[in-house]
Amino acid sequence: MLKQSFSWWSFANKGVDDAALLNGARKIGFEGVELLPGNLLAAARDCGFVIASHNGHNSIGDGLNNPANHDRIAREIDENLTVAAKYGIANLIVFSGNRLPGQSDDEGAEVIAAGLRRVARSAEDAGVTLIMELLNSKVDHAGYQADHTDWLAKIVDAVGSERFKILYDIYHMQIMEGDLVRTIGAHASRIAHYHTAGNPGRHELIGEMQEISYPAVFRAIAATGYNGFVGHEIVPAGNPLDALREAYGLCRESVG
Repeated sequence: MLKQSFSWWSFANKGVDDAALLNGARKIGFEGVELLPGNLLAAARDCGFVIASHNGHNSIGDGLNNPANHDRIAREIDENLTVAAKYGIANLIVFSGNRLPGQSDDEGAEVIAAGLRRVARSAEDAGVTLIMELLNSKVDHAGYQADHTDWLAKIVDAVGSERFKILYDIYHMQIMEGDLVRTIGAHASRIAHYHTAGNPGRHELIGEMQEISYPAVFRAIAATGYNGFVGHEIVPAGNPLDALREAYGLCRESVG
């Protein structure tokens, strides 16, 4: 059975207050929650949640591919490692940043790897995994550099730390490259976390226009022996608790 979490930002402030959303998700069966504002971390733990991921540094678009950001990002990661230790957070999310003028993808990869090697030892000592999120540059994040799995996998290998892995976002990678099941199998050892959402639209996982076969994807993840969280990052078209209930049920039914 896959452990399931949900991203706070995509379900919050949609007609259900914070306490009702946390308590409702726990009643559904969710074990984890992600990307909470700092003022809700303690409340989530009090509800019995594992905090499955938290931001490692500021800014998606202004990230690790710019060497001028490395000092700032290293400080922010160190600060968030302290937060992670306090709340038992397993993963901190990091970002490549948008492509820089005149910088090739190979050069960007080298800069990112160098920046991550600076902080890898601190993550190792803290027992926290830094996970770089794959995002699409076609619809939602124009210019974002970490937009293909094979490219990011090379950075994981170059950094060479068990505390740096991939956050494989199924929605984003369906947009950019498809071939989800094969890719998950090929890169399972490099993936430490998953996000879901329906495509097109980033809405519920079930619908007439849904092009991702999530039961097959969930089975592919389970077949790798993965023991982390699958995080639902859906922007619900309807009631957020209904969307959470549907996503939880689909995942659970898919893997038995």
